[in-house]
Amino acid sequence: METNSHYFYVLECADNSYYAGYTNDLQKRLETHNAGKGAKYTRARGPVKVIHFEEFETKPEAMKAEYAFKQLTKAKKIRYIAEGKEQV
Repeated sequence: METNSHYFYVLECADNSYYAGYTNDLQKRLETHNAGKGAKYTRARGPVKVIHFEEFETKPEAMKAEYAFKQLTKAKKIRYIAEGKEQV
């Protein structure tokens, strides 16, 4: 089934680290991560929970948001999630 939604999401792992990613099916992707079949990073750090997500109309927009988030320091990532946007 084709979807028109594209998501940039942030997971909080059991060790309190963050994992950022892209998907077009947020619930299915979360289930995949928690089944130990998601990214290698999250396999040893589960269970994970979604703590932030943003919906976009196109994949490039979502991937751009993911990339920008990954460039932030941990402190700025925490602030971004708390406030819903980056505060410089």
